[in-house]
Formats: sequence, C-alpha cells, structure tokens
Amino acid sequence: MARGIRPPHPPGRALRVGLTGGIGTGKSTVADLLAGHGATVVRADDIARDVVEPGTHGLEEVVAEFGPDVLTADGTLDRSALGEVVFADELRRARLEEILLPLIAAEAWARLEGVPAGQVAVYDVPLLVEGQMQDMFDLVVVVEADLDTRLERLAERGLGAEQAMARIASQATDAERRAVADVVLLNSATLEDLVVEVDSLWEEQLAP
Repeated sequence: MARGIRPPHPPGRALRVGLTGGIGTGKSTVADLLAGHGATVVRADDIARDVVEPGTHGLEEVVAEFGPDVLTADGTLDRSALGEVVFADELRRARLEEILLPLIAAEAWARLEGVPAGQVAVYDVPLLVEGQMQDMFDLVVVVEADLDTRLERLAERGLGAEQAMARIASQATDAERRAVADVVLLNSATLEDLVVEVDSLWEEQLAP
C-alpha cells in the first residue's frame, strides 16, 4: 500500500494494524511510539504471559505436554527452561504454538474489538506471518533491522550469539514478512531516525 493513503476499513470499528518483526528488530519500540500517538496497543507477548498464569487452562496444557520441569518452585512457568526445550526442537516448538496460539489469538481479538470505532488498534505480534494473520488487519507494518544490529541488541538482553541465531532462525524470514507487508520500517540506525519514520507513518496513514 502506498504511503500517504489511509487504509480503508469499516466505519463502525477501529482501524486495525498488525505490527510484526523478528526478534531484535525493535518492534516493541515501534509499538511504544505508536502508543505515544494515541494508538491502543495489544501485545501478544503480554497475552502469552496471561494465558499461562497459575490456574489457567493454558498452563495446565503446557505442563501436561512438557512436564513439571518447566515450572518454578512456586508453580509459575519457567520460561527459560521451556525456551531451552522448544528452541532446540522444531517439533516441540510447533507443539507449544499449537497449544498457545489459539488461546492468545482469542484473547487478542477480544481486546482489539474493544477499541472504539474511529481509533487505531495495533496488535504487536511476533508470529503474524507464521500464524498467517495478515488478512485480519487493515494494514500490516513490518519492522526490519540488519543482522549485526539485531545480534547487538540481543546481546544487550543477555542472549549469546548461538542462542540469538537460534531464535532468529526459528522465526519467519525478512522476505516472508515483506511479502505480507503494507509498510516496512527500517530500524538499523538511531532511535531518532525511527521516531521520524513512525511519525511519518502515523500522519500519513494512521491518524484518525
């Protein structure tokens, strides 16, 4: 979709934006900037934590599949332990997604539908392409960064190069994301440069 054209959408609901990008690209920073402009941001990562809180059906299913070793002593999900299992085994990762993605999607959609008509609802979701969700949105925004920049950012978050590359390899490629993108934001430079890009996107295509 050309920049400068607000996406068409039914007048009785919010403009729905799918925001995605690989780990380390700065997608969450873009979400924060859009929230600063007044968008309502629904974050898949937040919902992913909510659906596996103690006492939830999601946590029960995860433990039934992966065993009690993915729990901490207080009965909460040990994300580090679970990550070591699923990022080393494609089939196990697929099984985890099979359990959690429907739960996350249902809750996310309920939150998006709660955004008033005339406003902007952004779904910040890493697995938009993997989940083939692109047709659910009026506009798909993809955040990209070069590999060296992503590795530097992930190192700052405590991920070694091998772990970081495994996480990157487990996600969709840049080409796969670009294939569904209406807008691509490049985030390999400074925060100031990204702010300019997001400001432009908001004014040209998103602002109510």
